[in-house]
Amino acid sequence: MIRTLNIRPARIPLALPPPSPRKLSHTRTVVYQGFDREDGLWDIEAQLTDVKTFGFQVPNERLFPGDEPIHNLKIRVTLDNKMVIQDIATSMDDIPHAECTGAPHNMHKLIGCTMGPGWRKVINQHVGGTDGCTHLREMLFNMATAAYQTLPSGQWQRRELAGQPHPEMTQAPYFLGQCHSWAYDSPTVQRAYPMFFKPKPPHDTAA
Repeated sequence: MIRTLNIRPARIPLALPPPSPRKLSHTRTVVYQGFDREDGLWDIEAQLTDVKTFGFQVPNERLFPGDEPIHNLKIRVTLDNKMVIQDIATSMDDIPHAECTGAPHNMHKLIGCTMGPGWRKVINQHVGGTDGCTHLREMLFNMATAAYQTLPSGQWQRRELAGQPHPEMTQAPYFLGQCHSWAYDSPTVQRAYPMFFKPKPPHDTAA
């Protein structure tokens, strides 16, 4: 039985088709990292860079050299175990316009907010539109996903290392019902969370 459960599921090849002849023009890189802090809190960090392969110029602005960052932005969000924001810090090491330095001024308004359902709405309420920066918002949107990848597994590891029991699950994890593999009636849920598995109702074949 154990051997059966440990078999990796067969993967369907999903390779991209060969591209048409082309040359690289622009690269956006976004990296998310989650950190387990010694004080019991958690840091989620994001970094976004934009680099072009050629120099270009916005009207009445300086020339942006090729192969150098146009954007190099970082955000660090500190969370407690309930994903409530305790602190937030932003750096803008490379920016296209001098006025960009004012974009993070409202980020502190997110302190006390929770990364959870409605997170995008919370972001837009506090740093939406001209009260913030498009790229910082894009980073914030997906920091919640990085937090969900960091905290539950990190909390599990903390309990394992401390020899503490894991709490009984009385509520379905937030991600059930949110994607194909985690549909309530999927084999994935049946294996991992059988207490929340909901098989599909049988089809009524009556005429």
